[in-house]
Amino acid sequence: MAECPICKSTIKLTRYGPKTNGILCGCKKEHYIINSGTDDDVIREYIDKFSKNTSPPVIPGKIIGDTPVVRTAPISKIEKYFPSQLIPRDIQKQILKEIETNIKLGFKKIVISAPTGVGKSAIAVAIAKYFGDGFFVTKSKSLQDQYARDFPKLVLVKGKSNFDCKKIMEKHNVDDPILAKELGHTCEKGVCLEKTETDQNGKTVKIFCKFKPSLRGMKEDLDMEIADGDYVVNPDESDMNKLKRIGSCTYYLQKYFGLISNFSVWNYSGFFQLMQNKVAFTEYLQKKVSIFDEAHGLEDQIINFIGINISQNQLDECMIDVSRYDLSLHLHQIQLLLAMKEFYGTPIDDDKTKPSQYYNDNFEKITGMIAELEGDPTNFIVTDNTSDAANSTVISIKPLLISKYADYFFDTEYQIFMSATINKKNFCETMGLDEKTVAFIDTPKSPFLYEHRKIEFLNVEFLNSRSSFAQEQNAIRRIDEILSKHKNERGLILTSSKKKCFDILSQLSPENKKRIRICHSSNSDGTTQDEKILQHRATPASVLLSSSLWEGVDLKDDDSRFQIIAKAPYKSLGDPRVRAKMNKFPSWYSYETMMKILQGFGRSIRSEDDWARTYVIDSTISNLVNQTRNIIPKAYWDVLQIS
Repeated sequence: MAECPICKSTIKLTRYGPKTNGILCGCKKEHYIINSGTDDDVIREYIDKFSKNTSPPVIPGKIIGDTPVVRTAPISKIEKYFPSQLIPRDIQKQILKEIETNIKLGFKKIVISAPTGVGKSAIAVAIAKYFGDGFFVTKSKSLQDQYARDFPKLVLVKGKSNFDCKKIMEKHNVDDPILAKELGHTCEKGVCLEKTETDQNGKTVKIFCKFKPSLRGMKEDLDMEIADGDYVVNPDESDMNKLKRIGSCTYYLQKYFGLISNFSVWNYSGFFQLMQNKVAFTEYLQKKVSIFDEAHGLEDQIINFIGINISQNQLDECMIDVSRYDLSLHLHQIQLLLAMKEFYGTPIDDDKTKPSQYYNDNFEKITGMIAELEGDPTNFIVTDNTSDAANSTVISIKPLLISKYADYFFDTEYQIFMSATINKKNFCETMGLDEKTVAFIDTPKSPFLYEHRKIEFLNVEFLNSRSSFAQEQNAIRRIDEILSKHKNERGLILTSSKKKCFDILSQLSPENKKRIRICHSSNSDGTTQDEKILQHRATPASVLLSSSLWEGVDLKDDDSRFQIIAKAPYKSLGDPRVRAKMNKFPSWYSYETMMKILQGFGRSIRSEDDWARTYVIDSTISNLVNQTRNIIPKAYWDVLQIS
């Protein structure tokens, strides 16, 4: 029987739902674990979680193994603000010095190209502390959590889906917040604005849910130190717990907590929403610097935030026959959106399957898109997928150029853009920035040993949409051979589409087929990407096969000792926006693909002591390296044989 790492008593597991599990032991307090795996998976996650919490603290001054590192004198003022629990390495010291030099030269926008292992998050913290306050913005919850783990003083701000809705819980008589999330009683389904009224002076007054706290009232409750009208210290965890006891909505508490804090970590969607409501939050947005992590993906983040995808289910519930509209005509695009706006503006009271917040969210999104289309119709690409029965998105409307949004969303005095795979020319071109006003720091080498991250370009076949069945078979045969060579190790296979994943799986040998876990953000068995990765980590010789794990996933150490790049991940030329962007910026298509491949190279080598072998199957990638050699960051030159 498994023992609790805290109290050393036997663990008892209780299942409350398909994902919610209760762990009871001698601690006398039931702990909840969200995991859809086996009982062993749940218990292992619990033990791992609390073993980490009870482990001895890391001793400052130890960075690589047991080799002591001596702190040397700072070579820049910014370095003095480097996190005190860490000792800056030479490469970090040099980057901070270059940042300071560029600030003194008058640059307000700085792009930093630094590979995995440099320690960009510690550099970001030093920059923010140097300026006194700042926003940290990254693309995923896991990256937000990583910031919080490494630097606990940072305040996280997450989306509504992460928080239980007290209003819905009260309605359904649910007390446990973990169970509420399992049942889907989250804030994204709750209605915050209940109604509007007219007061005696004829002014419209908004009536919100009783659990929604007041931002100003929250500041008074905290009774924080004030100097010249500004909060000079971050509220700590005890302050947050005090507010939770009041019974307010935890989503708004943590959002407001982030606003009044000096340093907060947001995801891109939440940050963009904040910037859209500048008028409401003006006094809280006067921070000196914004630091944008994974900045190579900013274009996609803005497109996803501004654009809209319309499904067949939405058209059906709005009772719209899309065949009546010619979507190539601007007038018809507006008419279709107006019909949808009218439907979502009058929610059906007896519709129990969809909460009124669903109608409100669709109404606001469509209203915003109508305004965008009417304001700048030539900048939007409408994709009509009505003839593609397999595509869940029937109509998509996306901006071609994002430069005007870049000006709107990125307006703190200083802006730092960081990524392992970013190029100044292409970044400025996409963002509509004048290259002369943007400083660029390109880290000259990777901190990881060449031998630990070697890449073998096997050049088996040139793979594209015109490849023959024999060519595809030959490539998959080589993949199978590599899997057999690494039969006792976990690994990763990256390819270009979900279809290619199944093509590869179908032609592997029986013994290797058993090892494969196809992994995407959502999977046919109902599991999430994170759950698939947890299953992978718990299974010897497991191999992840995916078209979506090119970035944002951390497969360190024995999680992956080999990775296979099966096919270049070119964007689909069937997408009208992709074709339009290629026509306007000819180098963009190759640049985007190459940067995604570089991201893929880094999935399995995550620290100085880590190592993995990388195999490239598609000969197209070798050609792409030669075509784009002038824009590839210097840190990759050694493994790509660029002189």
